[in-house]
Amino acid sequence: MTTRRVAPTQLAQQLRDALTRLNRRVRQARPVGDLTVTQLSALTSLRLAGALTPRELADVERVQPPTMTRIVAKLEERGLVRRTPHPTDGRQVILAATEGGQAVLDQFERARDEWLANRLADLTEEERDTLRHAAEILQRLARG
Repeated sequence: MTTRRVAPTQLAQQLRDALTRLNRRVRQARPVGDLTVTQLSALTSLRLAGALTPRELADVERVQPPTMTRIVAKLEERGLVRRTPHPTDGRQVILAATEGGQAVLDQFERARDEWLANRLADLTEEERDTLRHAAEILQRLARG
């Protein structure tokens, strides 16, 4: 196999395109449900953070607070998020995913992992090994 030299800017474009397309396809592999990608993202952020104020969640999700208010209302309506009083600021609330919210996220993750595992099974052992190395490098890039 001949290795072709690629300029960092060209590689950046290729990686961005491939990651965007793969991410889009993985996001589409989800159980049937009426949660939007935005609602899932907010719920995932709450899972990762443990709990956040609505303003913190809006900042993490990079949306305006009024938009986050609507997203949280839908999640709360479905019993996926709960509000509790802020321990030091009576004007604030803390948002956290409920057990039901955690279960929904688990279900979505299983569906996505299953879709990707099925695609990876079609690859050769060498291709899977290459992707394992690439995943390690991408994780390092993401942390840096």
